Amino acid sequence: MKVTVSRKAHFNAAHRLFVKSWSDEQNFKVFGKCSNPNFHGHNYEIIVNVKGDVDPITGMVIDLKYLKNIIKEDVEDLLDHKNLNIEIKYFDEVVPTAENICIFIWNILRNKIDSDKDISITLYETTRNYVKYSGN
Repeated sequence: MKVTVSRKAHFNAAHRLFVKSWSDEQNFKVFGKCSNPNFHGHNYEIIVNVKGDVDPITGMVIDLKYLKNIIKEDVEDLLDHKNLNIEIKYFDEVVPTAENICIFIWNILRNKIDSDKDISITLYETTRNYVKYSGN
């Protein structure tokens, strides 16, 4: 029997949406005010879902303390109060859209959670705009 366990977390970060090879005019046309050369920030909220079998001995899909710790150490501590374009190497070549940030977080956590469990990430950029990624 599969059960999904979820954990919420948050971080604050700045970014600029732009393609380096485009002019400022082209970036503004595609990304609007999100291409502001002085950057802009968001209060991101993430929900990490882990789906798997309930261990017959512990009664858990995953130890929530472990999940809390890896989210804190590997995601929040890495991204919180950072300028994603400048301080996170991954975004040197990848536009830090909500979609790409979500994939980035998924890749980090996929390496920390047993492969027999399915994981998905929901990233809220605003209360109305969010994305989900589950590895496919």
